[in-house]
Amino acid sequence: MRSRDYGRDVLAPSAKKAPAPIPTVEIESELVVEDPVSGFCGAVVGLDADGVTLEDRFGVRRLFPLEEGAFLVEGRRVTLVRARRGGPAGPARTASGSVAVPNAPARVARASRIYVEGLHDAALVERVWGDDLRVEGVVVEPLHGVDDLPAIVATFRPGPGRRLGVLVDHLVAGSKESRIAASVTGPHVLVTGHPYIDIWQAVKPAAVGIRAWPEVPRGQVWKEGVCHALGVPEPAEMWRRVLASVDSYSDLEVGLLRAVEELIDFVTG
Repeated sequence: MRSRDYGRDVLAPSAKKAPAPIPTVEIESELVVEDPVSGFCGAVVGLDADGVTLEDRFGVRRLFPLEEGAFLVEGRRVTLVRARRGGPAGPARTASGSVAVPNAPARVARASRIYVEGLHDAALVERVWGDDLRVEGVVVEPLHGVDDLPAIVATFRPGPGRRLGVLVDHLVAGSKESRIAASVTGPHVLVTGHPYIDIWQAVKPAAVGIRAWPEVPRGQVWKEGVCHALGVPEPAEMWRRVLASVDSYSDLEVGLLRAVEELIDFVTG
């Protein structure tokens, strides 16, 4: 006989529902996930036997093991799994991380332009943003230095529908470059830059296969000093090595990424 003083039998099977299984998400390049333990959030940039590598918006990378329910995707706890062979592929990406537009013809060039300091700068921008710039119809031209930038801007005659973006090396407060930039900036001219002495330095050392860019004494030509420190015969050879090491935006420092993206938005806006 069941007593009226007690509830249901405490030894009876629980009526609670079993917890819902944690969903799985296949890993694909640029998938944005969060590690809830550390709060680190970033895009997938690598996958190997040790786990998945994430890169946050500041360019910081961290490796995380693939454990059940260890990540959040759009706030939902998930288990990351390796993609099945032959499964649906994610959207193709350009080297800049943008969604690729397959078979898109190059757009007729806009009147707006982006100027960069030299041939190396132009080659690096083409390496990473070339596909995007062709779709947008934006031409990149080298300046061969910024000393004559005011005269070049005057000749270009910027105006509505004819914007000019300029990428400058070593654009830091109090520098010659910053003074020149301030003299030409206006409603239709935007000058952005990075803090690095030369565009080479905007490539992450790890991508080039070095621990860090060498410190070059003041008064010595920076590129020649780098080659001497690294045992490379000449700058031309070192530049080939630098350019070949860049496969995508993830090989570049955040300072350059921000500067170029801002220019592209400006001249296409």
